[in-house]
Parts: sequence; C-alpha cells; structure tokens
Amino acid sequence: MRFSAIIGALMLAGAAQAQDVPCGGGFGTFVDSLRQEAVTLGHDADTVRRFFAGVQQSPAVLRADQRQGIFQDPFITFSRKLISQSRLDKGRQMADRYDSVFDRIESEFGLSRGVLLAFWAFETDFGAFQGDFNTVNALVTLAHDCRRPEIFRPQVFAALSLYAQGDIDPRTTTGAWAGEIGMVQMLPKDILINGVDGDGDGHVTPKTSAPDALMSGAKMLSHLGWRPNEPWLQEVVLPSDLDWYDTGMHATKTVAEWEQLGVRGRHGALDDGRLEASIIVPQGRKGPAFIAYPNFSVYFEWNQSFTYVLTAAYFGTRLQGAPVYDAGNPEPGLSGEQMKQLQSRLAARGYDVGKIDGILGAGTRDAVRNVQRELGMPADAWPTPALLNRL
Repeated sequence: MRFSAIIGALMLAGAAQAQDVPCGGGFGTFVDSLRQEAVTLGHDADTVRRFFAGVQQSPAVLRADQRQGIFQDPFITFSRKLISQSRLDKGRQMADRYDSVFDRIESEFGLSRGVLLAFWAFETDFGAFQGDFNTVNALVTLAHDCRRPEIFRPQVFAALSLYAQGDIDPRTTTGAWAGEIGMVQMLPKDILINGVDGDGDGHVTPKTSAPDALMSGAKMLSHLGWRPNEPWLQEVVLPSDLDWYDTGMHATKTVAEWEQLGVRGRHGALDDGRLEASIIVPQGRKGPAFIAYPNFSVYFEWNQSFTYVLTAAYFGTRLQGAPVYDAGNPEPGLSGEQMKQLQSRLAARGYDVGKIDGILGAGTRDAVRNVQRELGMPADAWPTPALLNRL
C-alpha cells in the first residue's frame, strides 16, 4: 500500500536523473551490468555472484506496477472500511503484547504507540499479509524497466548490502511488489539507514521480528522529521463563521490563534498554543474536522495519499483512546465522471488540476478552493454537484 501511493512523488524526485540510469535491453545483459557495478561499488565479488545467481524477471511485478490503485473513496467511506472493531481490538492486543518495545520507542524517539500500530495494521494487518513477491526479483525487474530505474537500481544495491549482512536471502525473502519488506513495509535503503535490531539477535529482520520492524519504523519516522513527544492530529469543533479558505494544509496558524477564532477540541483542550497547525475538513465544512499539528506532515513522507494519511493518523488517535469522530452531514460529493467534468471546467478557467483523471488530488483541491472563493461560495475545497452546476 505504501509504495503505490508515494510513487508519483518518487517519479518527480528522480525524473531529472532517469536518462542517466542504465535500463532496458536484454534482461541477462542488464543483470551483468548490475553485477559489474556492484563490484565497482566495493561489494565482494563472490557475494555479488551468489546474490544475483538465479535472479529472474517477474511479469507479475510489472502487472502489479501497471495496475496500482489510487484511493478514490472520500475520507468517511475509506476510514470506515479500514478501521474495524477487530482491528481496534487486535491493535490493543499488540500494544499489550509488545508493551516493552513501545515503551522503548516512546523513550528513545518520543513516538506514541498509536502511530506505529496504525501503520502496522494498514500495511500488513499486523504482519499477517506482507506480500509474496520475491524481493530481489521485484527490485531487479523494476530497475530493468525504464519507467523509474533511478528509484529501483539503488534499492537493488541496498538489498545486496542487506544480504551481505545476513539479513535477507535473495532466493526466499518475499514482500510487496515494489520491494518493500516486513511488517511495516520498508524499502531496502530505508532498512539500511534506519534498521534497528530490536530483539537483540544481531540482525535486522523486520519481516519476522516485530521488535525489529517497530523500532526500525520508529527510527525512520524520526529520520523523516517526527518531533518527539508532540501530537499529530485531534478532532475539533469549528465555529460557523470560520473563513473556510483558511482550512487545508496550505494554511497554518498557531493553536492559540485558532482558539481565538473559536476552534475547540471536541474532546479535551487543544495542545500547546505555540504549535503551528492546520485545520482539515476532508469532506467540507459540514463533515468531520481535525486540527493537524506539525507531526501530521511527516505522514506524507511515508505516503502521499491524503485520504490514507488522514485515516492512518486518525486511527492512531483511536488506538490511544480517542472516540469515533463526528461524521456530521457533509454535502454529497462527485462521482468519478463528475470529477472529470469538474476538472475539465476548472482547467478551462485556467486552473492547474494536472491530469484529468477523476481523482481529488491536491491540485484539484486547491483549484476547487480558489474557484469557490471566486464564485462567492464557502471555500472549503470540497467539490459538490452545486459547484459543478455553477461552473
């Protein structure tokens, strides 16, 4: 789940380098080039030979890459699908079972257990479904494919380093189609940089060791900028006269400033008044509302889908005792075809919505917010049939 949502950002980040990265041609010749480069990079020649012995191109990986999905359900629908009572119960059981590990994470990284429990649940259902694609075959296949070689070729060499350390087996280690490994789905470079031997056995094995997976995930979030011992998300009640254009991740105020405008915690007080925060109304001003603290932005380093990120962040609060959010009574949204019509009409007015794909992404949200203000409508970035009709 993680890679399919961040792939767009990775493509943008690496686009300038893509033309310089070897790819394509005969698969055997390509693997030979990887062997040669690995030795040039300083890897032991015999280790390189064993690592690449028997590597195969995987048509199944290419098919999975081409059919990767985008989260199109609105937040209320999506969150209700992912957050079940059984997942809540299992999360609390895992919190108890690995209490000492979570205590260590909270002490070393200042990271609340609900955050990692939510990722663990959504990524692999607490380790039950980690993927059955051969990891090395997947990485080499995607490095050979010329769509994004600049992303995957370095991951092949990272996997080689993990093999040299005795932490993966190129013939038997399996995971997601894009090469993520383990209970919280980390790419080989992430494991190399942030891997932690949580169970003290001398190896980092996030596929089979929950302490390794959780400690490594915590270190990665810390590496991505998580601010220790600070909140990430809280449900709020908003005043009816709020300037809705100021909602969304594009706008921040201090918590104290939001309080002056009448924003209140639905259950309990807001956090430190000095913190910068944004107000999120994922389905407009009549739906649920949250205040997003600085740590919320770190979620987008893990995953680029707004709906997934908000659901994971909210689930983390539920696992730590927050009640079910008030869904309110949001206005109906648009179907995929209606969204395409809306995007086309926004583009015709000069707004940059990117690809006309029927997906409510960040660009479309920004355009909706701005055109709502232009038309004198509440600018809450939620596209509705009423807006479509006005356009």
